[in-house]
Amino acid sequence: MRQATAGKGRARPTTAATLKTEGRNPRSAALDALPALAIARILNAEDAKVATAVRRALPQIARAIDLIAAALRAGGRLIYVGAGTSGRIAALDAAECPPTFSTASWQVQYVMAGGSRALGAAVEANEDSRALGRRDLRKKAPGRKDVVVGIAASGRTPYTVAALEYARAQGAKTVAVTCQPGSALAQAAHVAIVTPVGPEVVAGSSRLKAGTAQKMVLNMLSTGAMARLGYVLGNLMVNVHPKNSKLKERALAIVQQAAEVDRAAAAEALRAAGDRVPLALVMLRTGATRRQAEAALASAGGHVRQAIANSQKRNASSRI
Repeated sequence: MRQATAGKGRARPTTAATLKTEGRNPRSAALDALPALAIARILNAEDAKVATAVRRALPQIARAIDLIAAALRAGGRLIYVGAGTSGRIAALDAAECPPTFSTASWQVQYVMAGGSRALGAAVEANEDSRALGRRDLRKKAPGRKDVVVGIAASGRTPYTVAALEYARAQGAKTVAVTCQPGSALAQAAHVAIVTPVGPEVVAGSSRLKAGTAQKMVLNMLSTGAMARLGYVLGNLMVNVHPKNSKLKERALAIVQQAAEVDRAAAAEALRAAGDRVPLALVMLRTGATRRQAEAALASAGGHVRQAIANSQKRNASSRI
């Protein structure tokens, strides 16, 4: 597994002409002269290359998953940092973690060039500033418990590179997500996830294949880390927080499936657990009281499968 080490080697100098993300794609050379179906076919064929590029980076992705899980388990944070498309994709993943896994809002965060205003409007000039990258990340006070993930298709965005370098200097673990091999961002990280997807259908429009690759990688990082923490059971979203009717139905179905009970029993368990799915599952699967189930989950750090196993062991030993 390749890991970039600060102070060892040097990032290859890059220009727009040498960047794979800025190259011209011969398959789309006459894009503006094609009918809609032909355009869609080209885009689809190019998108099909993304999964292959991501697959080649799976060992690095797995290493990053373990770093993130360890950080969150120890009370640290996952902090994404990016600019433009990369920052928006980061913000999306951070925003989806609380409703999906019931993480606290401070556990998964994002830092974006231009701030929240840049989510809905282009503020691209900010990405050229190394000083702003350092300043914005400094506000998060990254430290040894945290993992900071820098995202940039080209791997050379000054804002993001400087932010990652700052995080590493403060003792945080660092991960680069980029499509450019040998980039400055990769060199700044403990773990470099490189997905070379090739030139875009529209030259330089890294919201296309590069953006798709970044979204796939971030999906893997957050989902993989939460699975390692036991915030899913099997493939069920057991940490879902049922705040609306759709999520209440989902929670009910999850309890039915995971505990193998009927709808009425699942509804009663959820009511007794205060609509907390993990609590309801521990109670149903082990016969524990609410207080016992709460203690089991607390001692397991929220890991649902481990809490169930520990509670079952205690019940078995108490009967001896």
